[in-house]
Amino acid sequence: MFLYSFLEWVDIKGCLLFLFLFLLFADILRNRNPPNFPPGPWPLPFLGNIFIGYNYMAIDKLAKEYGSVFSLRFGSEKMVFVSGYKTVKEVLVSQGDCFLDRPASPLFCDIFKGYGLSTSNGYMWRRQRQFAVSHLKNFAEGKKTLEFHIQQECVFLCEAIREEQGTPFDPTVIINNAVANVIGSLVFGQRFDYSNTDFQNLLRMSAESIQLAGSALVQLYDAFPGICRRLPGPHETILSNYAKIVTFLRKEIEKHKREWDPFDHRDYIDAYVGEIDKRKKDSEAGFSTENLAYCSLDLFEAGTETLTNTLRWALLFMTKYPDVQKKVQAEIDGVIGPSRPPSMADRVNMPYTNAVIHEVQRMGNILPLNVPRVTSKDTTLGGYFLPKGTMVITNLSSVLSDPNEWETGGQFNPEHFLDSEGKFQRREAFLPFSAGKRACLGEQLARMELFLFFTSLLHKFNFSTVPGEQPSLEARIGVTLSPKPFRICVSGH
Repeated sequence: MFLYSFLEWVDIKGCLLFLFLFLLFADILRNRNPPNFPPGPWPLPFLGNIFIGYNYMAIDKLAKEYGSVFSLRFGSEKMVFVSGYKTVKEVLVSQGDCFLDRPASPLFCDIFKGYGLSTSNGYMWRRQRQFAVSHLKNFAEGKKTLEFHIQQECVFLCEAIREEQGTPFDPTVIINNAVANVIGSLVFGQRFDYSNTDFQNLLRMSAESIQLAGSALVQLYDAFPGICRRLPGPHETILSNYAKIVTFLRKEIEKHKREWDPFDHRDYIDAYVGEIDKRKKDSEAGFSTENLAYCSLDLFEAGTETLTNTLRWALLFMTKYPDVQKKVQAEIDGVIGPSRPPSMADRVNMPYTNAVIHEVQRMGNILPLNVPRVTSKDTTLGGYFLPKGTMVITNLSSVLSDPNEWETGGQFNPEHFLDSEGKFQRREAFLPFSAGKRACLGEQLARMELFLFFTSLLHKFNFSTVPGEQPSLEARIGVTLSPKPFRICVSGH
């Protein structure tokens, strides 16, 4: 009896060993790299390089060891990372058409279901982006200009800041409200009071989801979706939050459809509803009520998260560099004077302020690892072969700190954007909005918001650290980089 049990145990053990070796061999065969594929650290069987960490600091470190083009594997998904201005520019611009498509991320597929602006590809993406860009342009040139809406929101923002005078406070919620109201006016034609509970919940869910999307557990979800979908984790919160946001947007769309006037398009939703009827025969363009909800989500989220954190960085840097703050205020006072509000026409006469805003964006490094691309055909990059379907991620952080492009890349230095005569100078390696055909479609809106909000705040107030507190310049890492929570003091300027 004992001998029989022993032989049975040996037989089971042998079967398990054989199964393990078979799966290991299959994994090696399935995931072997093609000839001349970019190098990278040796991946673990089945898991790949998941323990390295999917953040810009780890990628910067690996780039020093393996070069400007290297590869990692997460699960069975191969990723090629590209660093340095020259190589990143080749991906985004020189060979841009080869790297135009988005990969099908399991998490974002579950959220967007193939709709939207950020994750769609091909003909649908081109038509949707073309329409969004056209709407932004028409809105900016119409009677209800973008500049007017931003200036109006600057008034509300300054009033909210003024109420905090004398008390240390965290500016995050106030700034987030102001920025969200600008894109809200553009997308669904209304602003919300800063005390509106439903709007606050919407912003909270959006910010929470973006922060969670950069976590290690969510990266595991994308690497092993079949397993992780059956397990609890942050993906449940993300999916729940986005479902609620989309429900809110669908209600706005239905309200717009009931009130729709073909001769008066108040916002993006109105214009899109009209386009649905025009594009009935062009089904591949994807103009539908469902796609409108996800395109609105894309615009709302992209127009809120990055701008909010950039302005937070701006205030943080001003408290850390009070001499820079004073120079900005002196320029504002000299150009604008004490009473009238700033306008975009002032920017050309304010080179130092413009330089400071650009340096905040460079050092803030909001989107360090750009949204992934995927090769649409076999191609060569940096001397390496990338087969069709290879995921490629451009390291924008490495561009904004490239020692070959920036004299003092690791320091906050507005002189990077000023010539020897103190005039503003553009820098080719300034790519916070990415570049090429997939560059941020709201770049001009973002530039306008940054200038008007920043100058309005420094026109009215002085910002300083809270006595006894020293806010950190280290970032909180997620999909985007944001300042760690901090408090400031404000007084009248």
